[in-house]
Amino acid sequence: MSDAAPPSDAVAFCADLVRSHDFPRYAATLFAPATERRALLALYAFNVEIVRVRDQVSQPLPGEIRLQWWTDMLSGHVHGSAEGNPVAAELLRAIRDFDLPVEPLSLLADEHQFDLYNDPMPTMAALEGYLDATCSALFVLAARIMAPPSPAIEHLARHAGLAQGIVQIIANLPRDAAHRQLFLPQQLLTSHGCGMEDVFAGKETPSLRAVLDQLAGEARQHLATATSLLAEVPAPARSAFLPMGQTRADLKRLSRPGRNPFAPQPASRLRTLWTLWRASRSRVFTK
Repeated sequence: MSDAAPPSDAVAFCADLVRSHDFPRYAATLFAPATERRALLALYAFNVEIVRVRDQVSQPLPGEIRLQWWTDMLSGHVHGSAEGNPVAAELLRAIRDFDLPVEPLSLLADEHQFDLYNDPMPTMAALEGYLDATCSALFVLAARIMAPPSPAIEHLARHAGLAQGIVQIIANLPRDAAHRQLFLPQQLLTSHGCGMEDVFAGKETPSLRAVLDQLAGEARQHLATATSLLAEVPAPARSAFLPMGQTRADLKRLSRPGRNPFAPQPASRLRTLWTLWRASRSRVFTK
């Protein structure tokens, strides 16, 4: 939960939170109309709060309590403190103004309980389920802010979220390995003969590279599918998928031959703004 802020500062609080901790999504909101941008920032600020729980606690139980507060708030079981929490207040406003469904928001918080423990991600199917409920769900909700829901949007969101989530897992490997946390599916590690302890020790091995190459290939396929589906959704909804432009750039950067997978290589904010501006002007987003 965030520290309380005066209601008049809630919008700025959410914007600062997203800008500080999820700059690509923040940058993407700059291309949205003001009313929709406020709701997008509330949605993304909520996601930041959920994702950051792991880094704010030293034991799983306090993390579960924090996540439970959010699910209770969404179900209407928190009174008073919700209005004093700028992210909660803005999220409730976005839910009301854009008729956002509460269930996927609650499920997103529940799914991130996995982050609180050091259990390995068991299979590729389990990873896809995790990313469906988190990254893909965010795309669905963001698109609902921009346009009416549709099966085509949900289909696009699933592939966009899977691509984005897989790329984030590859990018976050240095941090996760240092925390002895494993989002790389154990199934893939086993199939390529890669030991978990080697990953935690930061050893760059051919077997680990094979795992990462397979994951990058999966992300590439999902991104290609998502790109092909953009034309099937209304133009206003497409702006919710602008972060795909950053996913494409990140995937290219992370797939460079000879790259050390344990060396953090974040994109600069200026490069991110340029990438998303170019994506917003591209034919797939404007035609």
